[in-house]
Amino acid sequence: MLASRWAALACAVLLAVLCAAWELWLAPTGRGSLAVKALPLLFALPGLWRMRLYTYRWLSLAVWLYLAEGLVRATSEAGPSATLAWLEALLAVALFVACAAHVRLRLAAGRRRAAREGAA
Repeated sequence: MLASRWAALACAVLLAVLCAAWELWLAPTGRGSLAVKALPLLFALPGLWRMRLYTYRWLSLAVWLYLAEGLVRATSEAGPSATLAWLEALLAVALFVACAAHVRLRLAAGRRRAAREGAA
């Protein structure tokens, strides 16, 4: 369970840094206002750190927006933006897997604990 927590934290931090750096320095589009897309990931970090199940659940749903953006931009842009978009898509999938694994492990542990307490 701790491995999935650390994986989710690492992926969320990396994805937030990538989103901000991409829009502000690496391959900016416009005036950098798209960097605001990193905010939901930053808001999720305290919940991931405190292992709040609710955060893992909503983040596993929200991360699909990052995957969709990454795939659309990877296939429609060229140069460094396409590479960054593929990296965003890869990090989004990794974050989803980590969040889903964490939720699954936590729920299974809760069921085992309830079964032990019910048998005692």
